[in-house]
Amino acid sequence: MRLYLASTSPARLATLRAVGIEPEPVPSHVDEDAVAQAAGPLGPAEFVTLLARAKAEAVAERLVDAGGVDGLVLGGDSAFEFDGTLHGKPHLPETARERWHAQRGRSGVLHSGHWLIDARGGQVGRAVGGATAATVHFASDIDDDELDAYIATGEPLEVAGAFTIDSKGAGFIDRIEGDPHTVVGLSVPYLRTLVRQLGVEWPSLWSR
Repeated sequence: MRLYLASTSPARLATLRAVGIEPEPVPSHVDEDAVAQAAGPLGPAEFVTLLARAKAEAVAERLVDAGGVDGLVLGGDSAFEFDGTLHGKPHLPETARERWHAQRGRSGVLHSGHWLIDARGGQVGRAVGGATAATVHFASDIDDDELDAYIATGEPLEVAGAFTIDSKGAGFIDRIEGDPHTVVGLSVPYLRTLVRQLGVEWPSLWSR
């Protein structure tokens, strides 16, 4: 069974490969800001699920129109909830630094949305999805020199919440409550649940 990943996220791709799935990455080209603005105010779970759905639908429709799809299409999105505010990617070093100064020694919740479309046989069929969440506790002894060095790598600029747990940022996190894969941006146990809801056997996605 082929899985099309409506994302170019290296972390999501690596996560799937680590569990034996070799997806076909397809960029969605979705304007996330436009989708969010059109939807209006949403809770964290609804927000990330909406964006995951938009990405999956955009890729599924494009592949069906091109006549080149036979499998499942997965969209994903993540955002970090801290002090009642939902944060996406900081993009700018000064934004990442400001967020880290606030969150070190404290905790927040990483929300990851998933949307899975059945596109077997070259047609868009049933779809299922939802969100998962995990609480992230940050170390309290992170000094400014460490933060500056981390931000200088560029890693925290393009990830939700300005941190990772699968690369350089891992040393700054004390513990995770919940599925660690959620923090990477894709909950593997939840994906298995969605796959089975579409009547597909989980092992059929394994490439090895």
